[in-house]
Amino acid sequence: MSRTPLDLDVSVSYGLPRKGLPAAVSFRRWAEAAARGRIRRGDLAIRVVDTKEGRALNRHYRGKDYATNVLSFPVDLPEGVDLPLLGDLVICAPVVAREAKEQGKPLAAHYAHLTVHGVLHLLGLDHDDEREAEAMELLEREILAGLGIPDPY
Repeated sequence: MSRTPLDLDVSVSYGLPRKGLPAAVSFRRWAEAAARGRIRRGDLAIRVVDTKEGRALNRHYRGKDYATNVLSFPVDLPEGVDLPLLGDLVICAPVVAREAKEQGKPLAAHYAHLTVHGVLHLLGLDHDDEREAEAMELLEREILAGLGIPDPY
């Protein structure tokens, strides 16, 4: 893990009642774990949504008419604009809860995994082919282990 200081501004908003959802401080800690050693400075927004909003966003931006667990929207700045913006994450709470239950995972661990996964996407990592997927999963495992969270795969 890098000793370089990290200046990460994480804004968290909730589009549904917060009861049973992780606190903003948890999302910030998970995002920082994913970003540490990979960037020095960054700003990102995390929005936790219900199924209706998650489905609408997935349909609009990805052409898929269902709510998914996490959507990553990396920033696309015009040439010459140098700002530390990373982008936005949208996490669909009902999908995350359903998946955690189906997979027998603690709910907070699943939120942590999806936050880390989403932040890595904002940092440019992907899983379009088997090699990229293996590398990204290994990195996710390492980050989560550093948070005391077991292998999500």
